[in-house]
Amino acid sequence: MYKFKPILKTLVWGTESWVLSGVPGNESVVAEGPEAGRKITELYPGQFPLLIKFIDARRDLSIQVHPGDALAAERHGCKGKTEMWYVIGANPGAKLISGLKEKIGPDDYVRLVAEDRITDVLSEHAVSPGDVFFLPAGRIHAIGGGCYLAEIQQTSDITYRIYDYNRPGLDGKPRQLHTQEAKDAIDYQVYPEYRTPYEPKRNAPVELVRCPYFTTTLYDLSGSGRASSEPFSRVGSGVSVAQPDSAEGAAAAPDRFLIAVGLSGSGILRTESDETTLREGEAVLIPAGEGGVTFHPGPEGLKFLTTHP
Repeated sequence: MYKFKPILKTLVWGTESWVLSGVPGNESVVAEGPEAGRKITELYPGQFPLLIKFIDARRDLSIQVHPGDALAAERHGCKGKTEMWYVIGANPGAKLISGLKEKIGPDDYVRLVAEDRITDVLSEHAVSPGDVFFLPAGRIHAIGGGCYLAEIQQTSDITYRIYDYNRPGLDGKPRQLHTQEAKDAIDYQVYPEYRTPYEPKRNAPVELVRCPYFTTTLYDLSGSGRASSEPFSRVGSGVSVAQPDSAEGAAAAPDRFLIAVGLSGSGILRTESDETTLREGEAVLIPAGEGGVTFHPGPEGLKFLTTHP
């Protein structure tokens, strides 16, 4: 199993910690063990498909949108960006933006940006810890100040900035907007719900998101946490997670890795050949071929996500 050195970024609105990245120029480096110092690109053939971040927003992020695969390939020669957020912490009154609350078209969008009124048509959501938002490419979105969240996304750093509250960047100059680029990327549909509903459970898996790019599951384990639903089996005081795809009764896929993302608490991860720890703000990469991993929560419990392509 692999843990990586976080890539820390200071931005005009707060900080990001990229805990697992294959983005060119920002490749994660193994932090410990016999392969310490090696980049993720040396461990995984081809481009690593997922990017895992922790985002601490002290001020509102810019309002933005990401292109889908086809538009990103045409314009930038790379993948698009579908993502999800899991809210870990939220100050009183914290909000974020996801989607449109009223129907507009491309020309309406350009006019509203020019008139400084684009926020009038955006759907704003008060948030609390545990909230989940799935953001397919094309959905307008923004994280509000006072939010601390985990982000799982495709490996892409293509962002079209729609509106930035007329504030200067770290260099004192206004940050560039991408009004025309975003015009062709936006999904102009209005949807009845933008928050991802789920029923929280203790000591049992809760699938949050399943899309063509990643499947993400939440675990909230008590100090004696156990899970009995397939593909999980009781293993001492831990929970055993089978390899991706075995939930449907298929054989474990040898080319499918698993990533564990620590949200709170701590615990020990064990596979047939290795052992490591998982704490808040960390990600652990469990390689394909391990046959599953067992999570043993500490006395304070362990809350974490697992995700895989």
